[in-house]
Amino acid sequence: MLAVLGAQAAARAGRPLHLLHVHHGLFEQAQDWAGQVRELGRRLGLPVHVAYVTVDTAGGLGVEAAARQARYEALGRLAAEHGIGTILLAHHLGDQAETVLLRLLRGSGPAGLAAMAHETRRGPVRYLRPWLECDRALIVEAARRYAQDTGWHAVSDPSNADPRYTRAAVRTLLAPALDQRWPGWRAILARHARLAAQAAELLDEVARADFAGLDPDPQGVSFSLAAWRGLAPAHQAHVLRHWFDRNGARMPTEARLEALMRQLRQLHALGHDRQMVFDHAQFRVRCVRGRVLIEPRPAGRAGSLARRGPPTR
Repeated sequence: MLAVLGAQAAARAGRPLHLLHVHHGLFEQAQDWAGQVRELGRRLGLPVHVAYVTVDTAGGLGVEAAARQARYEALGRLAAEHGIGTILLAHHLGDQAETVLLRLLRGSGPAGLAAMAHETRRGPVRYLRPWLECDRALIVEAARRYAQDTGWHAVSDPSNADPRYTRAAVRTLLAPALDQRWPGWRAILARHARLAAQAAELLDEVARADFAGLDPDPQGVSFSLAAWRGLAPAHQAHVLRHWFDRNGARMPTEARLEALMRQLRQLHALGHDRQMVFDHAQFRVRCVRGRVLIEPRPAGRAGSLARRGPPTR
């Protein structure tokens, strides 16, 4: 429905609109789904661009996270290829509430509990979520009416109802119980996300100020170990999270972060003549001559997402 309503809004504003679809290849129906998107584009008179990706299911991220990473990489490529600066995403109130629940269960801090923002950036592309406060039932009803009027039906991804997937487990097993006991829980969690976002913004200001005092290099890749040791423990942990985030690294767990901090403290006690290597996801943290730096792990050690061509039938 986002494409349908977006087409109407774009026509009124005289703005171009493209439909982007990512073919993950995880289900047999995937090629049929791409065909339905092309058919919708034909009905709406809009260009359709399909990206074919291979999801790295053995890279340690898990299927859902790996698919999400592949999807955003593909959308970024499509945007660059077709001169697109803004992409609309159809996340709704239910998606936001589920994200907050999942972040709570994973022990995320304020930044994580802020869940999805109405507007985010990945490189040069701006992502907007205009339906983040919209109840899913309204979207489903609009899709039903559109199908009744036109004969075109939206597809249903089977993973959305498969409890083997984490988000689907929340949706199918936990959400019904919450609906019975706390009918307004989705709106409550969305409000919690907004408050967490405000707290995270303040904490980010503190982290930026702390990092600026660590004698960082111009790119923000390295900083002074001695200056870092001068911070209070809570600031040490928070500025490391900020450093990982600004360099595009996955946020470490509390245990992994504590392990890194422990090594950095031991290094100072032993002197700066001993080098440290700390591998984290696709990155490596090293300490050389009193400077802590982050860099990509050597080729072949980190998981990767490869692009592939369209499947044969």
